[in-house]
Amino acid sequence: MPTTVHDLPQIDAQRVSDFSGNGGFGDVVPAEGNLRAEQDRPPQPAKLGIWVALAAITMSFAALTSALVVRQGAGADWTHLVLPPVLYLNTFLLLASSGTLAIARRCIASYARGTATQIVVPMRWLAATLALGLLFVGGQYAAWLQLKARGLYLATNPNCSFFYVFTGLHAAHVLGGLAGLLYVMSKLLRSILRPSTFHAASQYWHFMGLLWLYLLLLLWMKL
Repeated sequence: MPTTVHDLPQIDAQRVSDFSGNGGFGDVVPAEGNLRAEQDRPPQPAKLGIWVALAAITMSFAALTSALVVRQGAGADWTHLVLPPVLYLNTFLLLASSGTLAIARRCIASYARGTATQIVVPMRWLAATLALGLLFVGGQYAAWLQLKARGLYLATNPNCSFFYVFTGLHAAHVLGGLAGLLYVMSKLLRSILRPSTFHAASQYWHFMGLLWLYLLLLLWMKL
């Protein structure tokens, strides 16, 4: 019996290559046929990696907290340290950066769905997040300068040592988060940003804000 052979459907390679990794944040539904539906696969390595990293950071700061408590009760050389006022401004900057990142996420989702056509809008919010993060790190450096102006250095007393260690280690992790944001921006510019990549970067960044709130309260209470 003769069999009818139908022509295979042709795929527009240019359109697929232009929008195959647009940062879909789940299934991407094309608004005008320009975006193809795509599952972000595989998300598990990114999710697992970020949770392992956050767990390791939490454990390291928990260990430092225990060391601070033990050292505070172990000697009579523990004196009160007045925190530099710039730390409170730095706190506002870091919390504001979490807000701008949340707005960037919504803008990227709109761009992926096709309801927004300008990639410059999410890029601006990501750039604002990056700028606020850099200002935070600069503000931490200003806090160290304020302490040095008062004659308080890393080895001056145990209080100062813990202050420099806590704030310095946190600033180093914030710099790592800034590098992650730059990576996200580069992927978005090339329309190859995966949802799992952005989620991992945003989770890490929001965690840095929560961690700083904990550290600020700890330093205020214990130093």
